[in-house]
Amino acid sequence: MAAYNNIFKIKHNNPLPAKGSLLISEPFLQNAYFQRSVVLLIEHNADGSMGFVLNKKTNLIINDFFPEFENLSDIPIYLGGPVSSNRLFFIHTLEEVIPDSIKITDGLYFDGNFDKLKQYIVNGNSIKGKVKFFLGYSGWTKGQLGFEIKEDSWMVSRSANSNIMLADGELFWKRSLEVLGNQFKAWINFPKDPHLN
Repeated sequence: MAAYNNIFKIKHNNPLPAKGSLLISEPFLQNAYFQRSVVLLIEHNADGSMGFVLNKKTNLIINDFFPEFENLSDIPIYLGGPVSSNRLFFIHTLEEVIPDSIKITDGLYFDGNFDKLKQYIVNGNSIKGKVKFFLGYSGWTKGQLGFEIKEDSWMVSRSANSNIMLADGELFWKRSLEVLGNQFKAWINFPKDPHLN
């Protein structure tokens, strides 16, 4: 059976993970958080890594937690990862609006003054494509992510851009793989569970 699973095994690509890069899960990864996921790394250094799963929307909306948002259009919450899963995080493109933001890459930021963000939303400004909320985050201890990449659990992409703000579902995972080249077409079309095929 191991030989069967290796038919579609593709060695990890060359880019090293860095702040602002994307981690794209290999298609056989069965972890509930990371199956067919794309993770934005917001921090990566010698001590470890931190990121958010971009394409796993929950059934929760921000509006249910903040009374001032209850009459606004639904604002979805995504499953950022298994660490601190009861805490809300956000990424955004609104550095000029949200003080104390932490730069991830050009035009993309993490965290900041939440009261200013709430005020911006309540004032009627659309945040579609500008702000994304997460419950929890994905974390790796020192050396852990490098090991997982060498084990071919993740492909690394440097193509993070504003499109990630609208990322949702397995389609985003497929499109992220397409950017990496033709050798990943087999991954895109392979079933989630090859044993059921």
